[in-house]
Amino acid sequence: MRRLYAVGVTVLVLVLLPFVLSEFRTVQLATVGAYFIAVLGLDVLLESGQVSLGHGAFMAVGGYTTAILMANHGVQDVWTIPIAAGVAGGLGLLFGIPALRLSGSYLALATFAIAIVLPTLLKKFDHFTGGSTGITLFGRPTQTGHGTGYLGLTNNTWLYALTWLVGVLVFLLAWWLLASRFGRSLRAVRDSELAAAASGVNRSAYKVAAFGVSAAYAGAAGALYAINVAYVSPDTFPIQLSLFLLVGAVMGAFGSIWGALAGALLIQFLPDIVGVLPHVDTKQAGPATFFYGAVLVALILLLPFVLRVASSIADRSYSRTP
Repeated sequence: MRRLYAVGVTVLVLVLLPFVLSEFRTVQLATVGAYFIAVLGLDVLLESGQVSLGHGAFMAVGGYTTAILMANHGVQDVWTIPIAAGVAGGLGLLFGIPALRLSGSYLALATFAIAIVLPTLLKKFDHFTGGSTGITLFGRPTQTGHGTGYLGLTNNTWLYALTWLVGVLVFLLAWWLLASRFGRSLRAVRDSELAAAASGVNRSAYKVAAFGVSAAYAGAAGALYAINVAYVSPDTFPIQLSLFLLVGAVMGAFGSIWGALAGALLIQFLPDIVGVLPHVDTKQAGPATFFYGAVLVALILLLPFVLRVASSIADRSYSRTP
């Protein structure tokens, strides 16, 4: 019951924030909402004992799906979100099958290869993706909130409302999934694949399904991010984004969905935090990237311990359904 109250208070705060914050901060928090959804997806994957360093690529798949549908096929931005989630989720399922042969650091490095290869592919098929130039969405009639007046909201407030409406819905979905038989099976596979198989849990099916669900979340996050910035290019979803997302998931209470918001805030505002340090140039990405890299190295070295902590947190977090 306390968790339901916490969700209710958080939703109330999210509703009130646009009325007390500037337009700039509202846009920033809309971006936080997109990161929040992507981190939630990674949390679902961590529940199965799998680690991904390629979720920035799945966000890119979602973002480009939205951009192509809006720019070339006249689909309204809102309706591209579930399509983007479906496309990214399907690719996640396909990748989850060969990933069954890998685990731990090897799986993380294999998924990181996706994040490395995708920008090259986006530039190669420039007739489809716009290449290095990308696809501009600003001013297109398929933008629901372009300008002012939609539902009485400004464009920035509409983007904030859309992102966090989706964010709250997918959070409740993740909570329900992880508290259901699906979530219990994922934790059983993570804790002991042999014991899970002896209990009748199909290890392969659940691990692949976790990859698909996680990638679908990233795809929806990428779609919302593309709608927010009204532009996509290979640089919109850089290689280090995958690193940032994993660090956000781990720093947010070791993979628990209850810490996803903290992880998303860290991804968005870490450069601002680092910028208050003396002799640090905030225009340079180096200090923040160095921090993320240091956390990644520590994560790889301490991965077994991290997963054990995640297991103990999960056992307490999902004992009740919403």
